[in-house]
Amino acid sequence: MSLSSPLRIGMIAGEMSGDLLGSGLIKSLKSHYPDAVFEGIGGPKMLEAGFSSLVPMERLSVMGLVEVLGRLRELFAIRRKILEHFTLYPPDIFIGIDSPDFTIGVELRLRRQGVKTCHYVSPSVWAWRQNRIYKIARAVDLMLTLFPFEAEFYERHQVPVKFVGHPLAEIMPLNPDKRAMQSSLSLNPNGKLLAVLPGSRGGEIKMLLPTFMRTMIWLADKQPELMFVIPAVNQTRRKQIETVIQETVTESARKRLNLMVIDGQSRELMQAADAILITSGTATLEAMLAKRPMVVAYKMAGITYWLMRLMLKAKYISLPNLLADEALVPELIQHDATPERLGQALLQQLDQSKTAYLAEQFRNLHQTLQRNANEQAASAVAELIEHKR
Repeated sequence: MSLSSPLRIGMIAGEMSGDLLGSGLIKSLKSHYPDAVFEGIGGPKMLEAGFSSLVPMERLSVMGLVEVLGRLRELFAIRRKILEHFTLYPPDIFIGIDSPDFTIGVELRLRRQGVKTCHYVSPSVWAWRQNRIYKIARAVDLMLTLFPFEAEFYERHQVPVKFVGHPLAEIMPLNPDKRAMQSSLSLNPNGKLLAVLPGSRGGEIKMLLPTFMRTMIWLADKQPELMFVIPAVNQTRRKQIETVIQETVTESARKRLNLMVIDGQSRELMQAADAILITSGTATLEAMLAKRPMVVAYKMAGITYWLMRLMLKAKYISLPNLLADEALVPELIQHDATPERLGQALLQQLDQSKTAYLAEQFRNLHQTLQRNANEQAASAVAELIEHKR
């Protein structure tokens, strides 16, 4: 590359959370390289930031070990297309954002071709399938982690790493105003407000929302004044949510439920809520940053769950508990995620005597993640680029 030619940065994000991280990184990198070209696979936020996506990001969003099998042919075809493109037009650096089962394979191939590679968001290698660390070491020139305990793991295995913090810790307020958020969303519950987040992927909603609906019915029978709100990340997910509601709950039960489905605004909704019923994943971090009590649930295909149990090394699955190294919030997985157990756990989380303690713990964790992550990550990427130049 000549110093006068436009910098080309390849990126792949496969999830909504990765799209958010990618958009922030693009904006910060543009302050270093205003004329840079960004291309690969990304979502709507990355596109708004000036990214060119060769494949719709939605095609990479698959949950579970077994569930991915039905999509293998398509996923392999997408990877071939991306590798062919970046072989013909080699980027100056390639950044894989999360989605490790897809992106790390791309990073490995491109690094062998002489492309500098960076991976943003550590896979849960510290929790399960720890032997992946050896492939990661071959695939990446630098790992960027969101959490401090992840960086410690890579340092022990002598993989170049930088803890950058989490962009959401900058975006979300340290002391959120619940009443103001309720007003901004035009929500005025007579009783308490429960935010219900069954996931952003179709597979998660299919697996978890029926159980969450039965949990809401169980809770409404105990506390009829409860208000339930489900955010939908897009119109496709909204239609799926509405279909599941129709198929799972009888008309008479629906009439008893004070239930709303809203478009987007999940982060604002969590800050407005008194408690949150939530699928394990990045959203649990947002719930923690919202300083709200939560109950975390997860379900998966039986074979996937069996395999996960064999390989899992971590004590917890939710980010608040992992960051605290303590069971701050209840986690109910697979057969434990029943309407009765979820409902009982939520009633306990709605107890105001616990709210203040949790908010204090969450505030402390929030501060550990405030490191100006977008600029930290962009500066680390810029160092790699300049080293290559």
